[in-house]
Amino acid sequence: MKARILYYGRLLVSSFLLFVAVVTVLFFLLELAPGDPVQALVGDVPLSDEFRERIVASYGLDKSVWERYAIYLGNVLTGDLGYSFATNREPVLDLIASRIGNTLALAVPSFLLSTLGGVVLGSIAARTRRRWLDSGISGSAVGLFSVPNFWLGMLLILVFAVWLDWLPTQGKSPYGQSGISLEYMVLPVITMATSELAYKIRIMRSSMIESLGQDFIDTARSKGLSSSRILWNHAMPNALLPMVTVSGYSLGFVLAGSVLVERVYGWPGMGLLFVEAIERKNNMVVLGIVIVLTFTIIIVNIVTDVVYGLVDPRLRDRFAPKKKELVA
Repeated sequence: MKARILYYGRLLVSSFLLFVAVVTVLFFLLELAPGDPVQALVGDVPLSDEFRERIVASYGLDKSVWERYAIYLGNVLTGDLGYSFATNREPVLDLIASRIGNTLALAVPSFLLSTLGGVVLGSIAARTRRRWLDSGISGSAVGLFSVPNFWLGMLLILVFAVWLDWLPTQGKSPYGQSGISLEYMVLPVITMATSELAYKIRIMRSSMIESLGQDFIDTARSKGLSSSRILWNHAMPNALLPMVTVSGYSLGFVLAGSVLVERVYGWPGMGLLFVEAIERKNNMVVLGIVIVLTFTIIIVNIVTDVVYGLVDPRLRDRFAPKKKELVA
């Protein structure tokens, strides 16, 4: 128990230090940016002398760089990501909170689709190794992994929205309606899931092939068990261990990849907000989104490590208390 607490304590400390390091790099990149620091904060917005003085006072720009860094880090750690001057000083955290739900509406189905599809198709490819089905699945995975998300999104729009007129092209619901309509999610979800699906198929195939070559599989065959039962009941639990780590990390890639996908489909999520903030030079929003994504990825990685420690028997044995030997 003590070893487990010590391990997770180190994990939390290292994750916190990583987050502080990212915030530090972002701060000094903003400091090193050429031009007027006040203008860099507010973006492409005209400034009066009175407004400039207020900005200098509120952000402590008259202080030394280390004092400003301490103030900036303290604000971030307390959830204050600054204000968006391009939208009437609306808090950056409020802007992100209003969009992150739309991003998760695409990211979560994409993550589930790519993970479940990767497990099933990767297992089938491993089971039919060196046959035509394995070649088709593996070849398709390599091809899909090489296709950029934005190009695939435009191709799907051309085929299913323009030529076939089956699905809409932009937005999350018909004009004048609120909420999210299912038909508007189909193409963005497929686009976001494709590259991760291809990657997970390759990982699952390799892991399943390794699992099928273990000694306990030969024991199961000697007992007369069917091939499907050996695959799903015996080889699968062992082959899923690498997928736990891969799936956890892939959620961060899905969130980061939403930037281009939301731009292509005009989906009003955090990715589209990020692109709009770059175009309008709204630096505080850009920094805020990067910080939120960093925090989210770190939390996902912590959860992944915890789950892996629970499902991997080798780690459970390492944390288990050692039994005292009986002395005769």
